[in-house]
This record gives sequence, structure tokens and C-alpha cells, in this order.
Amino acid sequence: MNKALKNILFIIPSQVHLLDVNGPAHIFYEAKEFGAAINLHFVSMDENKEVHSSAGLIFSKLIPFHQFELDKNDFVFVPGLDYRLISDEKFIEEQQGFSKWLKKQYANGANICSVCTGAFLLAEAEILNGKNCTTHWKYLSKLSQKYPEVVIKKNRLFVVQDNLYSSAGVSSGIDLALYIIEEQFGTKMSTEVAREVVIYLRRTESDPQLSIFLQYRNHLNSRIHQAQDYLTKHLSNPININQLAEQVNMSERNLSRLFKKTTGITIGTYHEKLRIDKALHLFSEGHKVEFVTHQCGLKSSNQLRALLKKHQGLLPSNIISEKD
Repeated sequence: MNKALKNILFIIPSQVHLLDVNGPAHIFYEAKEFGAAINLHFVSMDENKEVHSSAGLIFSKLIPFHQFELDKNDFVFVPGLDYRLISDEKFIEEQQGFSKWLKKQYANGANICSVCTGAFLLAEAEILNGKNCTTHWKYLSKLSQKYPEVVIKKNRLFVVQDNLYSSAGVSSGIDLALYIIEEQFGTKMSTEVAREVVIYLRRTESDPQLSIFLQYRNHLNSRIHQAQDYLTKHLSNPININQLAEQVNMSERNLSRLFKKTTGITIGTYHEKLRIDKALHLFSEGHKVEFVTHQCGLKSSNQLRALLKKHQGLLPSNIISEKD
């Protein structure tokens, strides 16, 4: 290996999730195109040089993991894989050689990163004991039950502690890769890479795994979905329960009752959460308070400030100083 370069290893386990590998790998590829001093390696967890992904695509000509000795300049990405394999004790036993190698690289100072269920392989290598981490929201409780010494952080896109990085999975692996590019090569390069791959809103470590536009939608009530869609599309307008009820052919009382029963929150609270998410998104793009206030359907910037202050830590610094 060329130690003048940062080596980025992508582990390819059996039944790997494609986007967990391809997303971050492409981010580092683009960074390399912009001049970042990195080398990409695609590595098998055993002697197999050909691995089938969960989607059926086959990886070939992989390099066995034990051919690498890493240090603090290097990164290892362990992507997610089919959970049925992770819960198979025989599979886990067969990966003990990889677990020992991963633990050694971590001790050497290498940066270890997991995407989605890849966190289970880090936990199996005992490098997450007493450490903060996250994984896909569907598997948080399973990770906690199987590895109680791991400190689980819920509803986080990715978590960073020292030289350990963990992400929720799928697209959050891309967010983590951009974070690492910024950390290692500066904001200018990470911004250029984000633009190149058409990701103009880069999410951060503190962002939740699911935005409000995806939360409270895991139900099958079509009329409540219609009401949620209507609220989302008309955020710049003041809320009108009567008009909303007409849109879904229900009485105001029945709509309010059914909305709370179906989603667990009131229409007013849901609408408020939509406004907060929209406001923070617009502020992240550099928009002024007056514009954000209008787009969120509020009457004044003071009303916007009051809304955001209800949620500690969500008030952007520019809104504090900006005057009407």
C-alpha cells in the first residue's frame, strides 16, 4: 500500500447491501477526482474473491482482508448486510478471523466506520463496547439486546466517537462519507463533491434518521395520508381545519379524532413539526428570516422565533441577530 495516501477499505460481506457500499465509495471516488490523496480498496471478509450482494449483483477480484495493515491515516467501511446472516451464529463464528483483524486495526488507530447493520460486525469485534453508535432504526433494539455494552444513540444519521464512525444506513452512509471528506480535506472539497453528485443539502450528525416528512406515515389510512399531503403542500398558508376536513370528506371532529388515533399526535402538532423542519431546511440554504417566515405560513418573524424556541437547540444563530 502507498502510505502517502489515505487508504479507504470497503469490506464486502456476503449478502451486502449495494448502496451501503456504492454510495460512500462513489463519494470518495469523486473526492479523488478532485485531488484527494486516497486509494480505494474492495476487500472480502474471507478467502472468497467473489461475493454475491443481497440484490444479486456479484463482486469479484476482491482482496482478502488479512493482506492489509492499517494505521490512523486509513479508513475501513463495514457496510450493512442481510440481517438473517448476522443472526446466524454459524456465519458469525466463521467471521472470527475478520473480527480479530478488525479489532487489531482499530487498536492500531485505523478509523472504523459502519453503515446500517455493519454495526453488528463492529460490535462482534468488541470495538463498540462502551462506545456510542447507531444503526438503522429497525435494528436499534436488536443491537442493544445482543450487545448490551454498546451505547445506542437513537434517531441519529451518524455518530462519531474518536476513530469510530457509525451510520444509520443506505443514504446516511453518503452523509457520513461527506462528513469524513470535510473532516480530512476541508469544507471546499466536501462542497464540491456534494455538488458533483447533486446533493445540495448535506445532512449532519445531529440530523434525525427520518425527517418529519417521513415520520408519522407508517399507517394505511388513505384519508389521513391525504390530509398529511395537503398540509405538506400548503405550508405557506395558515392552517384551516375546516378546509382540510373538506379535502378528505370528513367532519372536523372526526378528522381531528382519527388523525390523533392514526398518527399519535394532533393535527396542530404535526403542522408545527412540518413548519420547524421546513424552516431549518430554508435557513440551512441561507434564506433570510422574512422569506422563511412567509414560506412557513407565519405572520411574523417573532412567531417563527417563538415556534423554534419551543424546541431547544433548534434556533439558528442568524435568526437571533436578524431584525424584521
